Amino acid sequence: MESIIATPEFQVSLLLFAALGGYLLASRINQSAVVGIILVGLLIGPSVLGLVSYNEFVRGLAHLGAVVLLFVIGFEFKLKDILKPAYALIALIGVIIPWIGGYATAMWAGMDFSSGLFIGTALTATSIAITANVLQEINKLQTGPARAIIGAAVIDDILSLIALPITGDVVAGAFSPEVIVFILVKTVAFLVLAGIFGLFVINKLIERLDKTLFVTKYPEFIFIFAMMFAFLYAMIAELMGLSAIVGAFIAGISFEKVKLTKSKDVKEGAEYIKIIFAAIFFVSLGVVADFKVLTLELLPFLVVLTVVAIITKVVGCAIPARVSGMCTKDALIVGFGMAPRGEVAMIVALIGLERGYIGQEVFVAVIVMSLLTTLITPIVYRNWFFKGEYCEPAPEI
Repeated sequence: MESIIATPEFQVSLLLFAALGGYLLASRINQSAVVGIILVGLLIGPSVLGLVSYNEFVRGLAHLGAVVLLFVIGFEFKLKDILKPAYALIALIGVIIPWIGGYATAMWAGMDFSSGLFIGTALTATSIAITANVLQEINKLQTGPARAIIGAAVIDDILSLIALPITGDVVAGAFSPEVIVFILVKTVAFLVLAGIFGLFVINKLIERLDKTLFVTKYPEFIFIFAMMFAFLYAMIAELMGLSAIVGAFIAGISFEKVKLTKSKDVKEGAEYIKIIFAAIFFVSLGVVADFKVLTLELLPFLVVLTVVAIITKVVGCAIPARVSGMCTKDALIVGFGMAPRGEVAMIVALIGLERGYIGQEVFVAVIVMSLLTTLITPIVYRNWFFKGEYCEPAPEI
């Protein structure tokens, strides 16, 4: 029986059954699908039933889900939305303050310098996928705060990816400012050039293809081409040292002005695929956390780390958002929207564990912290900010 449960076929079937079941249940009781699916992941994962483990196979499916999710989210945005100075300010302050908070928490817990650096780096991250999906669920993706969150989160993700090699170099005693400048330059170049190429080359090519007799005969051709393009950009982003989800997001932005007449709608098709693969991504966040490893001795550190993670992101992002002209409520929406750490913090923690800079207990604490910060945003959004009337849309910043 155990050998059957461990097969990839059973694991995928169980993951999809549980994830989609959680999606339907959460929708039925008017709660965020993200919360429902993550809780289902906790149920079938090591924390409760132990039917699914976070192995390389599940990890690969989860990352694929994140790529598809960000590709679809990209449809709602323009390239200029992620290149505004105000968003860069929100992201920068939202990285610096959490890093300081994470390092200080590690020092308070009596950890060494290397552990402090990695915990600080883990707190700098923001999971774009989590907040973007929640905002899409409640139909708030076109609001001023939502645009600020996505724009700042993309920049935040880039800054976190820059912070990771810095941390590794500092711990290894091989820090080089030239390497950091190189990473920054190639990142900006990729965002701008990939966006322009998508908008002015791929965009036009698709519209021309849409008018051909071939596409009339095979209306699904454009959709398949679009998905291929998304994975191409994801691969290029990975090759350049960025996250694949950033590449997929830029690919989605490229379809902003596409007008199709004969083909099947790309966005509609991608939405259905997103439901399936994003569900795997969210359920994996519950699977990766093993609450059984937590001890009473570790509990105070976990509680403090989680509180610090939330407060530093909310404060670090809400203040520059408020200074940029948003009302207080919108600024707090931005702050809480940037709070989920999700898969990015988990990756940082995994690297720290593999290199021996943090132990298994600290690793689990960071994983659980990531999970808790991931759960807080949909709960706060649905039961606080968007429960009643929403304040006047913030001006474009």
